Amino acid sequence: MAWIRTIAFEDAKGVLKKLYNRVKGPENKIDNVLKIHSLRPHTLHGHMVLYKSVLHHAGNTFPKWYLEFLGTYVSALNACDYCFEHHSQGILKNLEDKSQFDTLINAIEKREVGDVLDEKMKAGCQYAEQLTVNHTSITEQTIEDLKEHGFDDGEILEINQLVCYFNYVNRMVVGLGVDTKGDIIGLSPNDNADENNWSHS
Repeated sequence: MAWIRTIAFEDAKGVLKKLYNRVKGPENKIDNVLKIHSLRPHTLHGHMVLYKSVLHHAGNTFPKWYLEFLGTYVSALNACDYCFEHHSQGILKNLEDKSQFDTLINAIEKREVGDVLDEKMKAGCQYAEQLTVNHTSITEQTIEDLKEHGFDDGEILEINQLVCYFNYVNRMVVGLGVDTKGDIIGLSPNDNADENNWSHS
């Protein structure tokens, strides 16, 4: 499951047990990406606040399939198979179109995302890639270019935070050897209207 010790749901106590009860999925399953925090529960709390905010919050304005697409793309760039597997299913769940999903995943795998998106979303992907693999090359002009493609400041911030979150979690997962063994692939906290609902379904 990982290269460090983790605490199972049935062995959790105190604050960790309370957090596990908030994030659990069917049959008390805790995704390994969350279980990896178990020796420091306060970091699980911080992770979930950020995760819910950037991907599963009613205040976001981009369609969730696109946010999941960006996260999956960043995960591919970072060679994070764990997040790629989970969040590619998030694309499918929110599109509900297997043919379109296959086209999008194929584009990610071939690094040809610009061929399957409109110009604005393509520009968002280019920014995501630059922020992930060459962040020191970003300048004020980079942001002005996004505005020329129709992004307002809030949308730029939304994508920035989403991409930064995935860079964080990709490095956490890869750096600790987290795998998908025992996970139910594709679970997520889907109640966007309630920022305190972290339950995975």
